[in-house]
Amino acid sequence: MEQPLNTDQTTLVAAWQERLPDVIDGNDSFTVQADAASPNSLLLHFNAAGRQEYSLDFRCTYVDNREVQVQLVDVEKAGRHEDEHTAAVQQLASHYTRQIHECAQSLQDLTNP
Repeated sequence: MEQPLNTDQTTLVAAWQERLPDVIDGNDSFTVQADAASPNSLLLHFNAAGRQEYSLDFRCTYVDNREVQVQLVDVEKAGRHEDEHTAAVQQLASHYTRQIHECAQSLQDLTNP
């Protein structure tokens, strides 16, 4: 069960926007926004660099002040829905999931003071 965070979503979104570039690949782009459905969640959208034309959407939910749960929500390739079970998508999803966890860990001074 989720425990409430000590950090409000607006502060969390700003911190993620500032810190995420430090952990993602230099040419990938991303957006971070608050999840209106859950005060403990953020929505992250990644555009993979290069000719892959993949974009992946994740929900990152703080289970408590230190731990996040990451869920792949949607995958598109060149603007069209893509099967999330292909090897290429699974590799990208795993890659971004690691980066999301790294970012969350780097923000523990904010979420777990």
